[in-house]
Amino acid sequence: MKAYDKQEKVLVAVDCIIFGFYEGQLNLLLIRRDFEPRRGEWSLMGGFLRESESLDDAAARVLRELTGLDQVYLEQFRAFGEVNRDEGERTVSVGYYALINQENVQPQLSADYAAHWVPLNEIPPLIFDHSDMVKAALRRLRHRATHEPVGFELLPEKFTLTQLQWLYEAIFGTPIDAGNFRRRLRKMDYLQRLNEKDTTNSRKGAWYYQFVSEGYAMAKRNGADFLLKP
Repeated sequence: MKAYDKQEKVLVAVDCIIFGFYEGQLNLLLIRRDFEPRRGEWSLMGGFLRESESLDDAAARVLRELTGLDQVYLEQFRAFGEVNRDEGERTVSVGYYALINQENVQPQLSADYAAHWVPLNEIPPLIFDHSDMVKAALRRLRHRATHEPVGFELLPEKFTLTQLQWLYEAIFGTPIDAGNFRRRLRKMDYLQRLNEKDTTNSRKGAWYYQFVSEGYAMAKRNGADFLLKP
């Protein structure tokens, strides 16, 4: 007899709230559920925990199956365990949110799941408590983006300051005063200006920048605080 044979068994799942950013919009990656209950309805990407894997490994597997990507920013933020949350069977789901460069992932999306990027302000009705998961993930992302440079995970390797401002406006859902925002950015030595301009929208062009993770790590060791919010 195993030590816990007399205990009730509960299924454990992981669900991934996958955020992307494109053309000034924060987007969510959704799939069409391909099994009952709620077959054909919109859902987050998820899966059940396997006996041989950790929660983090399960979330990374789910993300890889959908996007084909490894080494993606992935953070556990909350467990969801209401008794009747899943109509199929008693299931506790651990929520993870992922931040990915949307342009990089588009060609690799698995056709098996009918995945679509949906703007955050146009999310359709989702199964079970997935809407609550999205709201909780967004609250966590906003907190993180204020105090840590996680937002850069959503940008390409080189970006303009205007693109960075658009990103933060999309994350927080509010306009940002450009002057104040750029004054904060000028204090960040780990934002490196490149010798290259984006001339897409004007002949004068806008300088490209890149985030230097080693520079940020050094600044943090020296006691510098990251504080960037509307």
